[in-house]
Amino acid sequence: MSIKYYDAPEVKRLVHTIVVGLRFNHIDPTYVYCVRSRGSKSKHTIARVHSLGKPWQLALNTHPRYLIEVIAERYDKLSQADQEKILIHELLHIPEGFSGGFRHHKGYISNKIVKRLHEYFKRHATT
Repeated sequence: MSIKYYDAPEVKRLVHTIVVGLRFNHIDPTYVYCVRSRGSKSKHTIARVHSLGKPWQLALNTHPRYLIEVIAERYDKLSQADQEKILIHELLHIPEGFSGGFRHHKGYISNKIVKRLHEYFKRHATT
């Protein structure tokens, strides 16, 4: 079975709410797309972020873009809070410059950071 991809407008709305709620001003939610996949062979991955890197941006004469993929078999079973934490984690991979690159975990992304940001989000978010 091959992986199938579907538009995920409810994930996009939640991403937008998180970006605004956490004041991730470096992220332009207009250029963050969200899809749900089904059929991944991955055993532990719940979501992943993809980017349109510099070579593609130049070739297509376009702005940086990011795509958050949630893996339905795992993501959809999570509570609302855990889904929010997963999306916060993926958004942390987007660097300050919103350039099409990635931030790696070391020094930027940890469970402690995600938990702290999620607590702030829950206190200050307007849904």
